[in-house]
Amino acid sequence: MTLLIKNGRVIDPATRTDKQMDILVEDDRIAKRAEKIDTKADKTINAKGCYVMPGFIDMHVHLRDPGQEEKETVVTGSRAAARGGFTTILAMPNTKPVVDNADVVNYVHNKAKNLGLVHVLQIGAVTRGQKGEELAAIEEMAAAGSPAISEDGKSVMNAKLLRDAMKITQKLDIPVLSHCEDKNLVDGGVVNADANAKREGLRGITNSVEDVIIARDIMIAKDTGAALHLCHCSTKSSVMMVQMAKEQGVRVTAEVCPHHFTLTSDDMIPKDTNYKMNPPLRTKEDVEELKRGLKEDIMDVIATDHAPHTADEKNNSMEKAPFGIVGLETAAALTHTELVLKDYLTPMQMAEKMSCNPAKILGLDAGSLEEGKPADIVIFDPKKTYKIDKNKFWSKGRNTPFDGREVTGAVLTTIVEGKIAYDIKMDHEITK
Repeated sequence: MTLLIKNGRVIDPATRTDKQMDILVEDDRIAKRAEKIDTKADKTINAKGCYVMPGFIDMHVHLRDPGQEEKETVVTGSRAAARGGFTTILAMPNTKPVVDNADVVNYVHNKAKNLGLVHVLQIGAVTRGQKGEELAAIEEMAAAGSPAISEDGKSVMNAKLLRDAMKITQKLDIPVLSHCEDKNLVDGGVVNADANAKREGLRGITNSVEDVIIARDIMIAKDTGAALHLCHCSTKSSVMMVQMAKEQGVRVTAEVCPHHFTLTSDDMIPKDTNYKMNPPLRTKEDVEELKRGLKEDIMDVIATDHAPHTADEKNNSMEKAPFGIVGLETAAALTHTELVLKDYLTPMQMAEKMSCNPAKILGLDAGSLEEGKPADIVIFDPKKTYKIDKNKFWSKGRNTPFDGREVTGAVLTTIVEGKIAYDIKMDHEITK
């Protein structure tokens, strides 16, 4: 099977390439990349006017499978990922049962492999059952293909236990993906602690809830030499601490989610639980600092924290509804609209933070359009303007605050191992 992509603007951070080129794919690999390729292929795609980037890699996805398949499954989540331009996604371990052993890792990997749509890599938990009492089978899960461990959904509150885990991951050379939340400081909070929370009579979540654990985890990473990746950073202090830690040689990287660089707590619609997420939407000052961190390459990754819930669950009070929104199908458009078009990021930086950097952090043979590399590719139209429509999502989740929001930039085609996993023609037509 041969596939020829013609006339696209090839943006490849791995080789610092940004120019109009053709790409020839043979079977599952990139066979040739040149300014002009004249050869017959089984399929030819004219990518004129579009970015051709390495397939996006989402380091932070909740597939809810096994155990909560009414919210999402490996199948529906993979389809949503392909629609969003993601060729690789990392599934978080807070499922039912928790992913704390090789059997559950193998279940997810085998299900994804049988589907054959996108690469799904299952993250292992730090502790058994995510109870924070004893370590999970970390070496066993790594041997089964887990590229990292995480306690996402909560923090490992026992610092010694986390240190023990980091000693193991340092030897295995895999990162710890840290959800930074001091559960004792949360104290029943549901939204950011500010004037908006007071006006609505809601308990607030302070920045210190996140910042205290970021500082602790950085210090433990420094002591152990382990690789630490900070999930869904939302505070201005997170940027400062990541910058300081990097200057001191700590092996730390950090991600920001589109909702945290797009919305502030002032944007919340009262009683609309689609605006309830963890960490919560912060202040304008926090948002501006997150965008600066991304622009200056202090913050390394853009990830979604895709967190689908049923409509019944979200159709509740702010106090009772679960935290989380979906993001796989909106991340690229929001990144392009809010960061690239507003000159915070270049298209090259967008590709770095959504593909190349995650691949480096995880040690994956991905995130590059070099000859010989896996043919995981996304074709992105930077000029197509449309309104996000949650009813067109391929995810089971519809819980998004971005329904009806106008964006510019659309994923046209997602190619995984040389096969088309998504083409916009499969979707409802996107129109102005």
